[in-house]
Amino acid sequence: MSIDIDFTRRNKKPRLLSDPEKDKLEEFIDNIHYSSRYNDDQFEYRHVQLPKAMLKAIPKDYFDNGRGTLKLLWEDEWRGLGITQSLGWEHYEVHEPEPHILLFKHPPTEAAGIIVKE
Repeated sequence: MSIDIDFTRRNKKPRLLSDPEKDKLEEFIDNIHYSSRYNDDQFEYRHVQLPKAMLKAIPKDYFDNGRGTLKLLWEDEWRGLGITQSLGWEHYEVHEPEPHILLFKHPPTEAAGIIVKE
């Protein structure tokens, strides 16, 4: 099952954070909120809510200037921000009215034959 991602909304390759950039984000990590999982017949979903103040500490090249939101992040990028979830999640959208809310999806675990422990 393919997860359609608009790769034009991502950096061409993952842009990893420097140690000083990671240090600036450290204070926000404990306040990241993870929704419960929800699903339809194709995917399992969850949204991740970053503290609003955290957006100011994220490097500018993580943002889509045309939309005023974060770009779609590669796994290495969202993990670098301090988001922790099991393997297989893809950042596929940003909730534009609330740009601190990132939307993730992945194939249902039973369809992929994966046992997930979170």
